[in-house]
Amino acid sequence: MGLSPDKDLPLTWDGKTNENILWKAPLPKCSESQSSPIVCKDRVFVMTALSKPLEQHVTCYQKSEGTQLWDTVIPPGPWMLTDLRGGYCCSTPATDGERVIVVFGSATMAALDYGGKIVWQKDIMPRDFDVAISSSPILYKDAFILLCDQRNGKSFLAAYDPKTGAPKWEAKRPDQGFNHSTPLLVEVNGKPQLIISASSALQGVDPENGKIIWRCAHRGDVPTPAFGGGLAYADEGRGNVGTCVDASGAGDVTKTQLKWKTAAGINGFGSPLIVGEHIYRVSASLRCWELASGKEVWAQRLGGDFNPSPVATPDGRIYFAGAGPSWVIKAGPRFELLGKSDLGDPSAASAAVSDGRLFLKGQRNLFCVGVKK
Repeated sequence: MGLSPDKDLPLTWDGKTNENILWKAPLPKCSESQSSPIVCKDRVFVMTALSKPLEQHVTCYQKSEGTQLWDTVIPPGPWMLTDLRGGYCCSTPATDGERVIVVFGSATMAALDYGGKIVWQKDIMPRDFDVAISSSPILYKDAFILLCDQRNGKSFLAAYDPKTGAPKWEAKRPDQGFNHSTPLLVEVNGKPQLIISASSALQGVDPENGKIIWRCAHRGDVPTPAFGGGLAYADEGRGNVGTCVDASGAGDVTKTQLKWKTAAGINGFGSPLIVGEHIYRVSASLRCWELASGKEVWAQRLGGDFNPSPVATPDGRIYFAGAGPSWVIKAGPRFELLGKSDLGDPSAASAAVSDGRLFLKGQRNLFCVGVKK
């Protein structure tokens, strides 16, 4: 959702002066590393990969001090890449508090315990991905769900047992082509839904069985959808228009539940964010729209490219934070810059937030950012 309960995160930090840098830890040598960090209990988990020769790493750090606790190499799966635009490490891990679930671009998934031991590993079948799988695993009840949309009618959505990797259910999706988006788990009218930005439709899907509840004609690919006020928004991230839909419908809602489409195409692989009555999206510039109507409220150039997804906090701040150039703005109908920072280690990884700290993953280092006292 991009929403954090944490308040009083720092407004600025600096990689040269160490302003508000609580610790910095080196990452395993990597060349493919779009995956974002996650935090659970007293640990930070990251995934990295080196393409030549292929190495896939899951690394664990102590949350308080950044000490590396372990680094486990995951054996490669069967899918070898000739196109490294996406790379072997796009998916972000998930954890149920006992196991860390990881998916790598070589079409393999695995679970590790909190000591770094591989509990199980399975190859993804079938596999005919455009470049590589990029969708991240999602925890739901006693399962994790993985979207495997791909080419040539082989797309599917499946739920697996985190303890064993055994399938719980599988829903085939032959009408959907490849995409790299991660579904968003939300609640609509008291019932759970997965919002999926698929290749030809924005969909509401039942996480109990993978059955489609509603669909609206739409072209989707990279960004994760956003949800707020009963409305789901998604775009492709590659220049096509965005789509906003009332998520309470059933069946084909293209003519009945479609609320608005953006007036122009959207470029940018970070995900949109809904805060209150507004939706925020980084394209060529940072844009703010009215959620109800899609009317543009303001647009502002930030002065650099930004790929990570934003995070909003309860004190009215939005963090466009990564290990490279970062900005903090005030949420609302007027652009107000609260802080600008740069750690000098840019990557596409989004921030993890925990206990008043930002955990930012670059290409070389993992940073812990917090207000120094």
